[in-house]
Amino acid sequence: MSRSTPAYTPPMRDGVSPSCVALPHGPWPTVLDFLADRIAVVSRADWQQRMDRGDVLSAQGEPLPADAPYRPHTKVFYWRALPFEHPVPFQEGIVFQDDYLLVADKPHFLPVTPKGRYVKETLLVRLKRQTGIDTLVPMHRIDRETAGLVAFTIQPHTRNAYQRMFSDKVVRKVYEAIAPVRADLALPLVRRSRLAESERFMAMHEVPGEPNAETAVELLSQRDGVGHYRLKPVTGQKHQLRAHMNALGIPILNDQIYPELLPALPPDVPPDFSRPLQLLAKTLAFTDPITGQERHFESRLRLDLSID
Repeated sequence: MSRSTPAYTPPMRDGVSPSCVALPHGPWPTVLDFLADRIAVVSRADWQQRMDRGDVLSAQGEPLPADAPYRPHTKVFYWRALPFEHPVPFQEGIVFQDDYLLVADKPHFLPVTPKGRYVKETLLVRLKRQTGIDTLVPMHRIDRETAGLVAFTIQPHTRNAYQRMFSDKVVRKVYEAIAPVRADLALPLVRRSRLAESERFMAMHEVPGEPNAETAVELLSQRDGVGHYRLKPVTGQKHQLRAHMNALGIPILNDQIYPELLPALPPDVPPDFSRPLQLLAKTLAFTDPITGQERHFESRLRLDLSID
């Protein structure tokens, strides 16, 4: 019995995987005609330059020249032209790695995955560049502004088992935060509420209804009206910790959204890297669904304003 030839996958370039586009049945004489018509955000002249540089490949990995004939029901690979990104001056670190898992410490200001104008300056691309593993996929997300632990799967066939742990709420997560202290707020407490999208761009707020978000809040220490908190989310709603702390009247220090949405910076202006959000994903713990081992990971990072 003959074995089918594995599908060709182009190598990453500087940690970035290529885009792939399927070629449908159509009237285009050449691949260039198709690309210029169907992906018109890139000019025809730019597509031709990319093909002249060898940046557009066939399904077999061969560079396609500008006059390559169009063949429907095949596919082509190409690399996007990446916009300028402000370098994030903090380094990620690998906390743990085996054949199935990679757990990394994400610095503040670094998105987990590419989106919009963030591509190279993302944790996923940095880790692919560092490790050469192009099958890395995050098991979960944390906000760009938040620092701390993010877990990645390595093997595609185990991905669902690991990601399902988060949807099944069997992963134990602990965060730390720096925020004001309210003398009239009895702690520890558990905040249960319903969070929904606010009319304010990006923001979440509490609304009447069945709770869909739950966070345990504990004050570890305090000094000069500022507290060091431990936060244990049971659920994983968008901005849950930030929204709950804000609703309690103790918004996390340096939050650009809560209690007030600050104006977004123009693309050519770098963030103020001296004022990171004081929120850290400190620990992750779970029973490994593949090996059965008890896993416990702890971030090596500390909040800038820690008052231990």
